[in-house]
Amino acid sequence: MMDAAIVLIEGTNCEDESMLAFEKVGVDAEKVHLKQFTGDCAKDRSRRISDYDILFFPGGWSAGDYVRAGAIFAARLKSKLGGEISEFVSEGRLVCGVCNGFQILTELGLLPGFNGLSEVPEGVLTINASSRFQCRPVYLKHESSCDFTGKIKKQQVLQIPVAHAEGRLSFGMKNKEDLKRLEDNDQIVFRYCMPDGKDAEGKFPWNPNGSIADIAGISNPEGNVLGMMPHPERVMEKIQQADWTRSSPKGPGDGRIFFESIAEYLKKKK
Repeated sequence: MMDAAIVLIEGTNCEDESMLAFEKVGVDAEKVHLKQFTGDCAKDRSRRISDYDILFFPGGWSAGDYVRAGAIFAARLKSKLGGEISEFVSEGRLVCGVCNGFQILTELGLLPGFNGLSEVPEGVLTINASSRFQCRPVYLKHESSCDFTGKIKKQQVLQIPVAHAEGRLSFGMKNKEDLKRLEDNDQIVFRYCMPDGKDAEGKFPWNPNGSIADIAGISNPEGNVLGMMPHPERVMEKIQQADWTRSSPKGPGDGRIFFESIAEYLKKKK
């Protein structure tokens, strides 16, 4: 059994960095095309979702982000694997989506996951408030612990880059109601903040997309499904940090502790 499946289709482009990040913390990982799960491939290449402990959906522009970001990938998943994914989650196994992966999990109905896998999306990651693609380092504050963040201290600030055009989390006319549900359930895992940890208060560039309540990442109520817009796999080493010249380039980057947390959780579960 492999620990992690890095799930991809055409347009996914962060699978290599994601697999390398898992390997650096001792997690066995494999890149798996959606067709390998649906059986639309040579028999010896077929895979089963149940063979993995974590499904990881990396960044990119899956299916060109036509219709809406992540919508086509999510529709394919739900139509052919919805039942298996729902069972996977109900068993307490992990599902994580970064950037386009977060968009996919939202379109799929796994996040915010107030009542399990929803029939239709309950939220959306829509066009940035600036109406522009944003590629920049941002600061995240760890708000609530979940299965993915056991080694990260509460209120710890991490510098992690973003690269997206559609990262503004919104619940439309239910913004106030659903924000309260997220807060009541401790589902807000990461918020954008200033370098010193103070609230971003929706201000650009600290909040790069205008996301409601500065939300950068949320989990489902059970804490075993996580979506986040920033890319921790891109800062596994100190030299990858935007401010690496101000200190030694040696040592771990701020993204490593995220993957170390996953590795620790998986080790405890075995």
